[in-house]
Amino acid sequence: MTTVTLSGLTKSYAQTLAIDAVDLEIREGELLVIVGPSGCGKSTALRLIAGLEKPDRGQIHFGERCVDTVPARHRDVAMVFQDYALYPHMSVRDNLGFGLRMRGERREQVRRRVAEVAEALGLDSLLDRKPAELSGGEQQRVAVGRAIVRQPAVFLLDEPLSNLDAQLREGLRVELVRLHRRLQTTMIHVTHDQTEAMMMGQRVAVMRGGRIEQVGPPLELFQRPANRFVAGFLGTPPMNFLSAQIDGEACQSDGFRWPLRTPGTSDGPVEVGVRPSAFRLVASPKESAASESAASETLRLDVEVVQPLGARVLLQCRGPGGQPLGVECPAAGAPAAGDTLTAEVDPRQVHVFDPATGRRLETVRDGDEI
Repeated sequence: MTTVTLSGLTKSYAQTLAIDAVDLEIREGELLVIVGPSGCGKSTALRLIAGLEKPDRGQIHFGERCVDTVPARHRDVAMVFQDYALYPHMSVRDNLGFGLRMRGERREQVRRRVAEVAEALGLDSLLDRKPAELSGGEQQRVAVGRAIVRQPAVFLLDEPLSNLDAQLREGLRVELVRLHRRLQTTMIHVTHDQTEAMMMGQRVAVMRGGRIEQVGPPLELFQRPANRFVAGFLGTPPMNFLSAQIDGEACQSDGFRWPLRTPGTSDGPVEVGVRPSAFRLVASPKESAASESAASETLRLDVEVVQPLGARVLLQCRGPGGQPLGVECPAAGAPAAGDTLTAEVDPRQVHVFDPATGRRLETVRDGDEI
């Protein structure tokens, strides 16, 4: 196990800045997930850590050791790629043990380590098969096992689940988290799938345009996003955004009013973010006024599309000013397309952003201490 520290890491390709002065610490024994849209620089960061690319500026430390000039083969890292890259002429057993044999490990040691990893990954019944005889999920497990068997200081996972179907992907997510808990080895997992990042990471680093936007535990990023990008990127279904105005003691938009203030900032235009799960359907304005959490006016929304999600449904609605809004509610008794519903939102679940910078503004409600 080791700590990995990136300090001012910068990398360009021709005129394209792929990594822009990134500072990031991956703690010893941590499973950190780097997530972001295509082209944000997350895979480049992983290749720099692995030693497959050289940074233009900045440093990479493994513990106290600077590894900037250390060749990839001497960094004690193991990398799992999106492509399985198994040797097709070798059995699962030989694929798993290949790296150890190349390092000159004794035959008995190789046999023992291969057996341990095969049992941990449920591959013990497949050891004599060739890759062509395996399913996609089984091949990916072999690729992961080939990295694990070496017992490296750092595991690097570059979108290893993206080629799998949804059911296999779900199963391997769980297996990887269990495996990390068992091994307690430093793991850096790169993905574009925000759901995967939220489910797997002990901490998540959100990237955009070569920069780190926010780093923290998944729930912290979900509940307190640093800016509009993080708020919109994390969460399924995605957050609703509305143009609004801070005016004295309230935040107002077309047909919306929440008793929110933004201390330290002047009144003026803002952007409001509300997750679909923050809406609560009410039978009538009278019910809303009687509810304990009611602190905003009720909203009348026209339902255009109903999308079942299992136990819940996502309603695509139109607000009072014609704004498109996603509203999530229980499937039982859900409105139908063409219905008009009444809803409210607890002000504690309303996010306010600076429209110029995208930065999230701290808010207080009426009656709260500033």
